[in-house]
This record gives sequence, structure tokens and C-alpha cells, in this order.
Amino acid sequence: MSDGAALPASIDATAALLASADYVAERSLATAVFLALKLGRPLFLEGEAGVGKTELAKVLARTLGRDLVRLQCYEGLDVASAVYEWNYARQMVEIRLAEAAGAVDRDALAGDLFSERFLIRRPVLRALEGEADRMPVLLIDELDRADEPFEAYLLEVLSDFQVTIPETGTVRAAAPPIAVLTPNRPREIHDAVKRRCLYHWVDYPDAVRELAILRRKLPDIDAALSQRVVEFVQKLRGLDLFKPPGVAETLDWARALVALDQSVLDVAMVGDTLGALLKYQDDVTRVRAQLAGLVGGAG
Repeated sequence: MSDGAALPASIDATAALLASADYVAERSLATAVFLALKLGRPLFLEGEAGVGKTELAKVLARTLGRDLVRLQCYEGLDVASAVYEWNYARQMVEIRLAEAAGAVDRDALAGDLFSERFLIRRPVLRALEGEADRMPVLLIDELDRADEPFEAYLLEVLSDFQVTIPETGTVRAAAPPIAVLTPNRPREIHDAVKRRCLYHWVDYPDAVRELAILRRKLPDIDAALSQRVVEFVQKLRGLDLFKPPGVAETLDWARALVALDQSVLDVAMVGDTLGALLKYQDDVTRVRAQLAGLVGGAG
């Protein structure tokens, strides 16, 4: 990995750093990121799916020249999958070889079996073992999908940036990693986890910022089309939808329209491409019933 870039020295520098990777952040988010970097605190980003929470961690890793260590959470996630485990297959082979060679020093064998060469490092442990001047970005994604016992285990990591391995001792980070936690809110995260983080709610962007995002991500898109795309998406978010489109869906839809060589929005084309914006049939049905008014207003 190349040498890491210096951390931004101000909120404006943080916003510029993110913008250099085409991430258009509102000032409150840039402030939260700056403080997380400055204070060495984890950043807890909450918000609807598709608003750029995970992307922020990727952008930080890319712009700061750090490794991105991603822990994708899921139901049943445990320490063996998230932090470390022992390579039991190799340990069994080592035991068989020792027995075949007539090795009798059980204490020495036990010490060897639980040495570094048999330790499998999972994302959390890897994130704690970085160099002090370029600690990685640790993305703990969709934390709410993990079980509460694992959430409780994270408290040691987030409090002291250390984990304890009973067989070898405690591993302490030389410096705090750049930790970003992102839930999608199927359930509430325990207050003890949130207290150890700086919190920020990532909302849907307003029309001005969404247009800026769209034009940065798709610089060749027709100016009038980009304006109409944003106006239409903003209207959809005002409807009573189960899952309003996020920024990711806006970009997907815009790319689809560009691929279809569209420069204007009409009812037929919007109806045919709603699958890029909406992911639930009830939402599609509700929007189809109002397309004439929605498209007419966006045009």
C-alpha cells in the first residue's frame, strides 16, 4: 500500500477531500467526518439504504490512501468470523506430525499450536494491527443484522481498540483505526455502542445536492435530462412509498436513461425503466397510477 495521505486539517478540507472522489457531502456530514478523524472516534452513520453511508467509508480509504477492511454483518456473525479463529486443521496436522516424531513435551507443543502461525486474522483483528501512521478504515456494515451478543462484544473494540485472545493475550491498536459503522435500521443498536461513536444521520439529499452528485458521477449526461431526473426522484420521495429511491437508485436510473439514449422523460419510458428506481411491486404500482402527473411536472 502507498503511504497514507495526511488527515484533513479543517471541515472545508474534509469536504474538499470527499469531493475529490466525487462524494458531495453536506457540511454537517463533513463536520462529523472531520471530528471522527481528529478525535479518533468511530463514526456511526444512520440513514435509509442507498444514501451513501457505505460509500463514505470507501471514499475515505481511497482518498487517504488507507486499506479498507470491511466486516459485513449478518445474523449469526460470531467472533470466529469477525475477529479471529485458530486454524484447527493445521493444528491437527501439527499434532499428528509431533506424535509421529515422538515429541513428548506437551507444554511446548501446546504453546506452538497457539502461536501466530496458526492464527487466522479476521477483519476486526486485521484493522487493529495496522501501522500507527496509516491505520486502515474499518467498515462495520449493516451492524443491525448482527445478533446482540456480537454487538456487545464490539464494546471492547470501540472502547479501547483492543481485543483479547485468551490463548495469547490482548492485541491493542497502535492508533485508533478509522471506524465507520452503518446500520440500516431493522432494529435499534444498543445505546452503549452509540455512546462510543460520533453519530450522524445521512438524509436524502435535497435537489441541489443531488443534481451536483449526479453531474459529478455522470459528467456526460445531458444537463436538461439530469435536471428532470432529479425533479422526478424528489417527487417520488414525497409519495407514501415503502422504499423511496436513494441516491444509488437515482444514479442507476440516470445511467439506464443514458444507455437508452434518452434526452427527455416521457410516460412510456419512465414506466419501462421504473425497475431501476423502485424495488417493490407495490411501489411500482402506486407510481404507475400517477405517472402522467409526475412526469408532466418533471418535464
